[in-house]
Amino acid sequence: MPKLACVAGEPSGDLLAAPVLSALNQIPDMANLEVYGIGGPRMQAEGMRSEWPMETLSVRGYVEAIKQLPAILKVRKELIQNLTGEGRPDVYLGVDAPDFNLGVELHLRKAGIPTLHLVSPSIWAWRAGRIQKISQAVERMLCIFPFETEIYDRAGVASTYVGHPLASEIPLEPNVNQAREKIIQALKLSKNSLDGIVIAVLPGSRSSEIELIAPVFFETMELLSKQLQGQKLSFLIPVATPKLRAPLEALLLKTSNGNPDVEIHLLDGMADEVLEASDVVLIASGTATLQAALWKKPMVISYKVPWLTAQIMKRQGYLPYVGLPNILCGEFVVPELLQDEATPDKLAKALQEWLNNPGKVAQLKTRFAQMHETLRRPTGLLVAQAVAQTIASSRQKRVNL
Repeated sequence: MPKLACVAGEPSGDLLAAPVLSALNQIPDMANLEVYGIGGPRMQAEGMRSEWPMETLSVRGYVEAIKQLPAILKVRKELIQNLTGEGRPDVYLGVDAPDFNLGVELHLRKAGIPTLHLVSPSIWAWRAGRIQKISQAVERMLCIFPFETEIYDRAGVASTYVGHPLASEIPLEPNVNQAREKIIQALKLSKNSLDGIVIAVLPGSRSSEIELIAPVFFETMELLSKQLQGQKLSFLIPVATPKLRAPLEALLLKTSNGNPDVEIHLLDGMADEVLEASDVVLIASGTATLQAALWKKPMVISYKVPWLTAQIMKRQGYLPYVGLPNILCGEFVVPELLQDEATPDKLAKALQEWLNNPGKVAQLKTRFAQMHETLRRPTGLLVAQAVAQTIASSRQKRVNL
């Protein structure tokens, strides 16, 4: 039976890897493939056996990672011992989470286990020196952005552009009315509840993000409601994971008590529907910003990390922007308000600028449509084929020994 070890360290990785496992199930030689490692609910739904909780690895930033370090190191040690022993796979697929996966891949490759990595670390944005470690740890880098392969070619690292799976899952044309109807049904609202301006608010998928940026987002919603008094505003917040609902409900209660006229709705999941239904988006930096761009939405990107984390990242940064839409377009097509710039006043003003400039919004939608076409590839199948080919090659080498 062929074996694939796979590790995704956070919800975005779970989202990326699930279509790969689905595609592997359609490849005849992979029909009996055993998949195990670390993954989330989407990967498990495709038949993966997750042997450690993904939440242990779901941290962002240096300060946050230090707090979680003992637990992360324990998982890494157990994983390496397992995969170089009884659980030895034919191939290892690391999905994003480079701080964790590259270390594992380095050990496994030295032990003769082929290693693939899906999603290049952001060497084009910061920590360019990391490519030396990648060349030692990764047999083939599977790139989700088209400009990355040239960087790896120059460094002598095998790479393949596989596109971004979200670009295939998200339709080229949003259906705003249909999305609003789904949300109305999910929330059991009256028929015309979302007839006014709908603002999607995505404060992140990690507890640290909710702690740092969500309070500012709620203050922004309250301020915007006051500034646009007389206009019907609806704020929609998709709750990324169940554990985030309680802190978001606490913020909602505090805001509602201060201003009962602010209409804020929390939805379990449904991020795609919320983005599709929206007129404008207030969003924390991360994969979700690409989601919003693929839905062709004007957005304001914001983020806050602890001061020390910000200083470390600033010293290692190479690009002037952090948001994926701006990185892919090579310029500031949407505003970024980070750290001290992330104030309710500035965020509310930036959101209003989109609402007041339909011509500018139309230009942005055209730009995002072009981006969508570039990223639209059969990603799951291309990655699955790379895995299947590597497994076949690995097994053939063992036969020849």
